[in-house]
Amino acid sequence: MIEDFAKSYLSIIEGIGENPQREGLLKTPERAAKAMAFLTHGYQQDLNEVLNGAVFPSDNDQMVIVKDIELYSLCEHHMLPFIGKAHVAYLPKGKVIGLSKIARIVDMFARRLQIQEQLTTQIANAIHDVTDAAGVGVVIEAAHLCMMMRGVEKQNSETVTSMMTGAFRENYRTRNEFLKLIGK
Repeated sequence: MIEDFAKSYLSIIEGIGENPQREGLLKTPERAAKAMAFLTHGYQQDLNEVLNGAVFPSDNDQMVIVKDIELYSLCEHHMLPFIGKAHVAYLPKGKVIGLSKIARIVDMFARRLQIQEQLTTQIANAIHDVTDAAGVGVVIEAAHLCMMMRGVEKQNSETVTSMMTGAFRENYRTRNEFLKLIGK
């Protein structure tokens, strides 16, 4: 994969009119290829691998929130980064997952070509599937370089998406508690 990516990056460098033999660019195709492989390693992961058995029985039925999970992704339209944070909550119903696994689930889906709206939904669905929670809430706030570096060139815009299931969708008090606890 790295070799194929490197060839493609070499073509891009040549295509923009640069000299790939210039000292600063000699190893760029390989470095860019390795970077792209890292930035998209979510395709090589699956939910069971990420969880690694960290689903535990629990009597807790109170809201669990992991907030301010930094995320880095690439928009599927321009392959430019979007950078932000995710806030994830769920209401356990008999089982909980390791807290670090929530951040790993965010990373697994973020490290794929994405749109933020779909990323939000994928995280919520995965948390629900794993925990069978009474409800899941996910809010993502991100800045998109495709809006900042090109196109409309708006430096201070931020996109906020949310996905609410179960009690977070049906009960405004549960939803409001979550939003208040994450500062929204």
